[in-house]
Amino acid sequence: MPTRVRDPTLQNRLQNSAPNRERPHVDALIPPLLNGTALGALLLLAALGLTLTFGQMGVINMAHGEFIMAGAFIAYLTQLVVTSSNISIVLALPLAFLGAGLLGLLLEVGIIQWMYRRPLDTLLVTVGVSLILQQIALQIFPAQGVPVESPGWLDGQADILGYAWPLRQVFTIVLAALCLAALAAWLKYTSFGRRIRATVQNRDLAETSGIPTRTVDRITFFVGSGLAGVAGVAASLIGGTNSQMGTQYIIPAFLVVVAGGVGQIKGTVIAAWAVGIALSFFADWTTGSMAQVLAFVLVVIFLQFRPQGLFTVRTRGLT
Repeated sequence: MPTRVRDPTLQNRLQNSAPNRERPHVDALIPPLLNGTALGALLLLAALGLTLTFGQMGVINMAHGEFIMAGAFIAYLTQLVVTSSNISIVLALPLAFLGAGLLGLLLEVGIIQWMYRRPLDTLLVTVGVSLILQQIALQIFPAQGVPVESPGWLDGQADILGYAWPLRQVFTIVLAALCLAALAAWLKYTSFGRRIRATVQNRDLAETSGIPTRTVDRITFFVGSGLAGVAGVAASLIGGTNSQMGTQYIIPAFLVVVAGGVGQIKGTVIAAWAVGIALSFFADWTTGSMAQVLAFVLVVIFLQFRPQGLFTVRTRGLT
């Protein structure tokens, strides 16, 4: 009886080709998922401050993107003073928070405090402020931007699901998680956090209860702007710095705030991850600008079915 002669070369080819039939599907899903998660973490850092100020004061701050730019340039300036990038990035985080926070506080005291509950006016004014800040940055820094050197402990890659994931993206996710945990603990367990939540839910009742809402507004604006500065440090490690970088994040950040629900931290977290994933997948299929257009359309369609966003503030009403 004839016996079948097995060709080891052919057998090896068949064994190697079997996983390859499934590999394209994995390759199409996992990289955009990982990149989208990192982008969502960056959008979360940018949107946390917006959801505080927009939810509490009804302020549409289009200059929030320039606070991200300020945090990125602070990271660059810190490296000029502290030449070791391993230390300068760590120092840049609190400095960026403080610098962007003071910039936001100056905006609130000088302009925004006269325009509460006038969202259209704040929109127009802060657009002008953002253009002024961009021109100031152009006068100080080169038009092509300046590089921020990544520290040595972020130069490697992490093996995630068989893919090399840059440690800079992992750092962004960890940083966003730490900022989110700190903000949530501050809002829940401190007396000032309870004042913020009371002001968001019912400003008039909070004022009659003796809560100094003007002080609450200013500190909230400071913290929200400071978080944008922290986002700028993370963004500088991934895409560098330039005077126009804030415009890349402000519209997606507002999409996150609206889709998550005004003033809702948990909704902001979910929406940031969803928008980041959507932008990453769309960018694989089209260009980066078209990806933002498609993400915007997707959020608009979502709001047609749930105009209040994922979550909304629950209040008691008379029936």
